[in-house]
Amino acid sequence: MKRPLAYISAAWSGTETENMEAARRYCRAVYEAGFSPVCPRLYLPLYIDDAIPREHKDGVDMARDMLRRSHVLIVCGGVVDEGVKNEIATAQRLNITATTLDGILAVKGQGETGGAAHE
Repeated sequence: MKRPLAYISAAWSGTETENMEAARRYCRAVYEAGFSPVCPRLYLPLYIDDAIPREHKDGVDMARDMLRRSHVLIVCGGVVDEGVKNEIATAQRLNITATTLDGILAVKGQGETGGAAHE
């Protein structure tokens, strides 16, 4: 089964360690829901230094490019900050569906039966 790309968005407000752990959990849940998660927040901090203006801009540009390639934007967590609002607006301009992780998981749960899992 080919998994559609799902861009992971959230209001990243914790420490770098907390953000990475939240991103990992969100990606796992999205993967289990049948998507290929794309989460720049999980890997860009490994080599991009946000304190350097040029690198910060490059990180923003790379994240936006990953959003353009995705089939759906999935908003995770209970907070919507300016960054998330910007990603939702970008998705709308690109005609990319935006939804929440809770919404994805609820729909997935509706499609499951007591028998074999659907893929």
